[in-house]
Amino acid sequence: MTFANYQDELYAQGRRGDAPQYPIALADLEEKASHMMTPKTWGYVAGGAGNEQTQRANVAAFERWGLYPRMLVAPEERDLSIDLFGHTFPSPIFMAPIGVYGPCAQDGHGDLHCAEASARTGVPFFAGTLSADPMEDVVPLLGDTTGFFQLYTPPDRDLAASLVHRAEKAGLKGIAVTLDTWVTGWRPRDLRGAHYPQVPSTCLTNYTSDPEFRKRLGPDDDPVETFIQNLPIFGGPFRWEDLDWLRAETDLPIMAKGICHPDDARRVKDHGVDAIYCSNHGGRQANGGLTTLECLPGVVEAADGLPVLFDSGVRSGADVVKALALGATAVGIGRPIAYGLAIGGTAGVEHVLRMILAEADLIMAVDGYPTLADLTPDALART
Repeated sequence: MTFANYQDELYAQGRRGDAPQYPIALADLEEKASHMMTPKTWGYVAGGAGNEQTQRANVAAFERWGLYPRMLVAPEERDLSIDLFGHTFPSPIFMAPIGVYGPCAQDGHGDLHCAEASARTGVPFFAGTLSADPMEDVVPLLGDTTGFFQLYTPPDRDLAASLVHRAEKAGLKGIAVTLDTWVTGWRPRDLRGAHYPQVPSTCLTNYTSDPEFRKRLGPDDDPVETFIQNLPIFGGPFRWEDLDWLRAETDLPIMAKGICHPDDARRVKDHGVDAIYCSNHGGRQANGGLTTLECLPGVVEAADGLPVLFDSGVRSGADVVKALALGATAVGIGRPIAYGLAIGGTAGVEHVLRMILAEADLIMAVDGYPTLADLTPDALART
C-alpha cells in the first residue's frame, strides 16, 4: 500500500479548486479541535500531570534524533506492513487508547468513529475499558481490521474477569493491561473542573452494561452513580500476582502497558506476557519522569525478541519513523486522534491517520529506506 498517495489526492483537490477539508499542520489541527470540545474534555485531552513538563518532553525527545538520508536508493515502493500476534497490518501504527474518545466527537460516539476509521484504513484500534459505547457495539464496526482491548483492571476480580471474557467473545484479539493508572496522577487541568470528564460524558458503559456489575444493582439503583460510589474509574492496584491471574484467565495475547524500565521488561516477559507496551501514559500520570522515547531502546533490548509497542509524544510521521528505528514494533497515536474526532468524526480520524502514514512513507522514500527492516538504530544520529 502506497500511503504517500494521500498527498496526490490533496493536490488533485487543489487543481479542482478545493482546499483540504481538514487542517494539515498539527498546530492548526490542535487549534481547531480545542474549539470543538467542551472545556473539560479539552482539558483532559490536552492536559498532563503536574506542570506538564514530562508531556512536553515526550514531544521534544523526538527532536533530539535525526535520520540519515541515504541516496541512490530511491525505493519506488515501500513496505510498511507488520505482523503482530499472527495478524498482518498494512502499517506500523495503531490508535492508542484514550478514555474520552466518546465525547471528543460531536455526537458523543467517538469510539464508534474510531472503529469505522480503523475499518477504512487498516489501522488497529484499542477499544478501551472507558468507552462511550460498549465493546459489543464497537467491534462490529472494525470490519476486517483486527482490534484489541485496553484493560483497566477493577479490584473486583469477578468484574475484571467479565470484562476480559467479554473482550474475547466480542472478537478482540489481544489485551493491553494498563499498569500505571491504578491511582490517578496529579492532573491540574482536571482538578480545575473538580471531576473526571468520563463521568458526565457517560464513558462508563463497559462497566455499567456488564452483567457481573448489573446483577448487583437494586431495582432503583442508578448504574453510573453506583459505580462511582463503589469502584475506581481507572481500576485498582495491579501487582505481579495480578499479572499471573490475568495470564491464567485468558489465552489472548497480553500486552503489559506502561513498561519503561528494562528490569520490568525482563520480569513481565518471565510472567508470560506476549508483548511489552512502552508508555508513560503520554505524560498524564507522573510528572518529572523520563520520556518514553529515552526508555525505548533499553526496553527493546530487554524484551529480547518480544514485540514492543510504543506511545507517548508521537505527533507526526517523522516521529513514527524514529520510534521504529529505535526498535518499536508498532507506534501508537493518541492525542492527534482525539483532534481528528473533534473536527470530523470518522473522516477526521481517517484524515489524521492518512496524514501521518503519508509523511512516514514519503520520508522512507526520500531518505532511501525501502522497508521497516532498514530502519535500525544505525539509521539515526543524536542531534
